[in-house]
Amino acid sequence: MRINRLLVTTSFLVLGATGAPAIAQDFETAEEAEAIENEMIVIGRRAYRGDFEPLETPNADQILDEDLLRDSNALDLNQALDLSASVARQNNFGGLWNSFSVRGFQGDINLPSGFLLNGFNAGRGFGGPRDISGIEAVEVLKGPRSALYGRGEPGGTINLITKRPQFETSGYVQFQGGAFDFYRGDIDLQTTLSDNVGVRIAGFYEDAGSFRETVETERFGIYPSITARLGENTLATYELEYTDQEIPFDRGVVFSEEFGFSPIRTFTGEPGDGPIETEVLGHQFELQHDFSDSWSLLAGVGYRETELIGNASENNFAGRQTFFIDGQTISRFFRFRDFDSEYFVARAELAGEFNTGPFRHRLLFGADYDRFENSLFILRFRPPFIPDGTAVSDLDPATYLFLDAFNPVYGQFPIPTPGPNTDREEVLEGFGIYIQDQIDITDRLQIRIGGRFDDFEQDLTNLRADPVTTITTNDDRFSPQVGAVYKVDDGVSLYASYGEGFRQQTGSTFEGNQFAPNVTDSFEFGVKADLAAYLDNVQGIVTLTAFQVDQSNILVNDDSPEATAAGFFSIDAGEARSRGIEFDVNLAFDSGFNFFLSYAYTDAEFQTTQPDADFGALIEAGDPLINSPENQLSILVSQDFDVSNVPVTIGGRMLHVGERLGFTGFDFFLPDYTIFGLFGEIEIADGFTIRGDIDNLFDETYFTNSFADVWVQPGAPTTARVSARFSF
Repeated sequence: MRINRLLVTTSFLVLGATGAPAIAQDFETAEEAEAIENEMIVIGRRAYRGDFEPLETPNADQILDEDLLRDSNALDLNQALDLSASVARQNNFGGLWNSFSVRGFQGDINLPSGFLLNGFNAGRGFGGPRDISGIEAVEVLKGPRSALYGRGEPGGTINLITKRPQFETSGYVQFQGGAFDFYRGDIDLQTTLSDNVGVRIAGFYEDAGSFRETVETERFGIYPSITARLGENTLATYELEYTDQEIPFDRGVVFSEEFGFSPIRTFTGEPGDGPIETEVLGHQFELQHDFSDSWSLLAGVGYRETELIGNASENNFAGRQTFFIDGQTISRFFRFRDFDSEYFVARAELAGEFNTGPFRHRLLFGADYDRFENSLFILRFRPPFIPDGTAVSDLDPATYLFLDAFNPVYGQFPIPTPGPNTDREEVLEGFGIYIQDQIDITDRLQIRIGGRFDDFEQDLTNLRADPVTTITTNDDRFSPQVGAVYKVDDGVSLYASYGEGFRQQTGSTFEGNQFAPNVTDSFEFGVKADLAAYLDNVQGIVTLTAFQVDQSNILVNDDSPEATAAGFFSIDAGEARSRGIEFDVNLAFDSGFNFFLSYAYTDAEFQTTQPDADFGALIEAGDPLINSPENQLSILVSQDFDVSNVPVTIGGRMLHVGERLGFTGFDFFLPDYTIFGLFGEIEIADGFTIRGDIDNLFDETYFTNSFADVWVQPGAPTTARVSARFSF
């Protein structure tokens, strides 16, 4: 059945519902085919996807399905994305949000990375790191996709597919426990209220310690959904997202060339600051109507509120950092944050196919509207610069909030009184229309053309100004895409594509003007192979891709005398390029052996010489982009078998991340690392499974990401977990 699950995931989750007759032939019985057909009718299609087989898609997209996520022991989005070698971890804001780059490029380093939830923008805002609970699959859509999705991250788009009702009664309850006082419970339950109404509820509760001393987190999330058949050809689905998290703000460790890294177990914040509290409440409603076998309409609205509030003591930078003087004493500053956001989106999309003479067209046409309101309020206390030649013993410990890195004593100093730092409100509003047509020129050759027009407006209000000022700006942009696919035979296709992308940038120049969008141009070509066309004992796709992505209008520091005198401002000036090769394999064999491999070589570097936007250091042409390794490799293998008619699975995983720059504009690199993991599970009774996981098997000391040499995130040492799951 694992092979069948892989086939269903590949055929449906990646491509959208393609119709039962094309899939039924791959199943052993008519009953099994009918069950799959019914499941697909319930789920419906996904926005922006169309009706395409893997070999027809002119992009190197990657699908991380539920089985793969479970085998990898991924509990949050960062861990899930470690499976894709095209994705690299970026500065995660002290553990408070998801931040990643795709093909070397990230978005705004001062905001969470954008991702989609069933096509709705959900990465914006401050709801904390996204848990995997309630997620059916994670799509890594490589390359800029503004021709369909609109404003997005420059290197690619991450789309989360949620668990929706399947019109059946099933589910599971799972409990986990492990090292560092880790405890977690998960549920995924579904049933029907009638023949035409299905309900599902997924959720989790987690109470966990950490290898970082004094760091404890408490997290809760619940994700109910309901789907109703409103007629033979109409489906309506409502989903709710609620997550509440309490997470201490943790900037990680400090590095000095003379003294090395501070101990990875020492939390450099203050437990007395309390945790940062985050909350998200989101709603999604979708309506799908099939006019015929060839044409359908998908419309929906989404609304999402997020909030982040709390205190944090954070490691100082050079000039105020005493660890660089004695290799023992860490100095800190203090901030209070109160962030909140509201996001509304509405969309409608028509999809279908028709013929013009000998040419078959598969068309997507849609429009959407979104409004994002973002409020940032920050108070800050920061000590003065340390005069040259000053010894640590000459400084006031309370002023610099000292902490001994090797023998920390917390609570020595009262919480300082912070002063004004940021008080800003921003409203981003946009409307877009898009069209995509994939045309069958011959039985083997297809071309894809499309584009999107966006019109957006920004209102930026500085509440610290006297008087309060509001700047309103407008802009518009057209983003094209073209692609071609040539099927060599039933099992191999060649493809090439070009696309443009853009991302609105927050803030303004010193003169009060809106920044131009961050623009990307991407070209890729590759080959895909469906091994099932050649081998009877395996299912799965192999993809080899070469790509180039160019990015312009990167924000850099405005070092003009007027801007420097007034404070901190940026200008549009930087350019960067990313080139690379990707190799992705996801195979399931009849023998029960499953093999997943993702490798990426990424050469991402600046193309212009410029001052750094954050520190004014000089970035030279040819300098690498931060947290972007040249080589990254992820491998996961598992074997399913029976022992005395008892199902057993054993497996292992490996992640290699190469050396990468850890501080833009400076000569600080994070070392490469390779970590291994093992897992195994046994179904000791019908529906009752026991599982064990060991991560970082050889206790490697490693660092996952950084923003600077004083904000470096360490990885966990050897960690063991045990779980029990009851399924029905």
